[in-house]
Amino acid sequence: MKLSFITRIEMKKNNLTFSTKADLTLVDRVLSSTPSFFRKVRTFGLVLGLVGAALLAAPVGLPTLVVTIGGYLALAGGIITSVAQTAVGDE
Repeated sequence: MKLSFITRIEMKKNNLTFSTKADLTLVDRVLSSTPSFFRKVRTFGLVLGLVGAALLAAPVGLPTLVVTIGGYLALAGGIITSVAQTAVGDE
């Protein structure tokens, strides 16, 4: 499955250029090197997901609101981590 993502938008006077990396598959994106900013974002997503999982799996009875927030944190952490992992730097 080929995916085409816009990786860079260059705006010059009266000219807009989109640069894509259409020749990379999803597996190539995940296995290629990740830029340092997106590594930090990925780590933040992992921590957010772990906090959410800890709230969901707490052995004590927590209020429903706290468990619901834990579910949303786990979901957001998973999405942030997966999006950050597919970011590819300039080669």
